[in-house]
Amino acid sequence: MDNAALIERLYDALGRRDAATMASCYLPDATFTDPAFGELKGDEIGGMWAMLSAGDSGLKVDLSDVVADDRSGSATWVAHYVFGPQKRPVVNRISATFRFENGLIAEHVDRFSFHTWAGQALGPVGRLLGWTPFLQARARNQARAGLDRFMARRE
Repeated sequence: MDNAALIERLYDALGRRDAATMASCYLPDATFTDPAFGELKGDEIGGMWAMLSAGDSGLKVDLSDVVADDRSGSATWVAHYVFGPQKRPVVNRISATFRFENGLIAEHVDRFSFHTWAGQALGPVGRLLGWTPFLQARARNQARAGLDRFMARRE
């Protein structure tokens, strides 16, 4: 499988909520970084995808601009879902970059506007404070704590 097909496989699996397939796209010691979770390593990546796939968020994924060679790649993807107890609609436009080794993802970095995301997901508080390091750190800590709890229940 070429690396563009690997990227497409990852996001197709996300759209189908197939966490096992998503996890299989990564090397065992891969890293993943994004504004919500910070840096994840190894099994934490599969755990994150499993946690995000397990919810009832109505997730829909649109993938575009997939480019890859034997070492690196990139894609744009848009996640449509509802967030939190208030079920606020979110449309998050994400730029992803990848580094590949041995036909799998070794490094995956997702970039998006935290402020834009926070305004949609958190409502008025996110719109007012989404640009602040305080809210960004608080959201990241909550995401990580949720992932830790999710992974502990799976063991």
